[in-house]
Amino acid sequence: MFIVGFSSILTGLNFIVTTHTMRGEGLTWMRLPLFVWASYATSIIQVIATPVLGITVLIVSVERFAGFGMFDPARGGDPVLFQHMFWFYSHPAVYIMILPAMGVISETVSAFSRKNPFGYKAIAMSSIGIAFVGFFTWGHHLFVAGQSTFDAGAFGILSMLVGVFTAIKVFNWIGTMYRGAIAFKTPFAYICGFGVALATTSLDIHWHDTYFVVAHFHFIMVGASVMAFLAALHYWFPKMFGKTYHEGWGLVAASLIILGFNATFVPQFLLGNFGMPRRYYQYPEHFQALNVASTAGSTLLGFGFLMIVIYLVIALRWGQQSEQNPWGSKGFEWLTASPPPTHNFDEIPTITQMPHDYRTHEPPGVIHVG
Repeated sequence: MFIVGFSSILTGLNFIVTTHTMRGEGLTWMRLPLFVWASYATSIIQVIATPVLGITVLIVSVERFAGFGMFDPARGGDPVLFQHMFWFYSHPAVYIMILPAMGVISETVSAFSRKNPFGYKAIAMSSIGIAFVGFFTWGHHLFVAGQSTFDAGAFGILSMLVGVFTAIKVFNWIGTMYRGAIAFKTPFAYICGFGVALATTSLDIHWHDTYFVVAHFHFIMVGASVMAFLAALHYWFPKMFGKTYHEGWGLVAASLIILGFNATFVPQFLLGNFGMPRRYYQYPEHFQALNVASTAGSTLLGFGFLMIVIYLVIALRWGQQSEQNPWGSKGFEWLTASPPPTHNFDEIPTITQMPHDYRTHEPPGVIHVG
């Protein structure tokens, strides 16, 4: 865990320092691609939160081998302290997975709506806002751990602020799509699948340790991270490999995954609301139908992923050569060949335009090299 933790910290430092010191001429902060803003905010979380997990693991090790009583109540320790330290890292870790996904959606929404991002600054600053507020919300995982009413209320309110920053992004994505020339390609299908209320004390107590929590977690991890990963995979596949995949099979697979995802986890929301606990392998018979429905949905989900693997492997082996910029995107990365040469550019380019600028018919970014 220490080795993996150092890897995360050093990766975050790498991205932060690169963003500060290695931007090309004219690439000001307000010209950074929105995916870079999301990665920058993610890196801040990695650098600040990951050491806390390392400290926690170190304390556990010392307690086990030296007999100290930090977390073990039999030795005078406090197990709730472990929960606080664990969740201080682990809740921001959720945003480590979600923020890059949001960056992908910000990039692809503009590309497939053929419009400039609606509220570029708002989307960029909301990424920083999520990274900042995320450090003050760990306590909503401890609503039933004996914390005071004041603490529960404070953590509930702070958790709602994350929802505000997320809503800023969602409303700006919708504003970007509004009256846009939308091209419904495979990456855009996953944007439509991108997508609860555990920040409030009363509801969290009712749903605690039920299947609602399982569904909630996977709605975030699958509905956001995996959907955005698949959107990114299909969007940048021609850039990475210089090959095209079968668009029809891509849309079929996307339909199976979105349908299977909802069919898998919506029944689990209902099961949790009806009181079915998680981590139990047996359950009352009246929960059988919803469990069967969830299993059927996961089967659809599995078929969708299998289909993606098949047609992407076929594309890598027998796919047609891709154009340099098959989507007509104005993102800076599409100025190089597909796949890109080893060093991207022979000379450092000068940036003279905003990213994702669809107001002109000039090449993306209008980059002058020299």
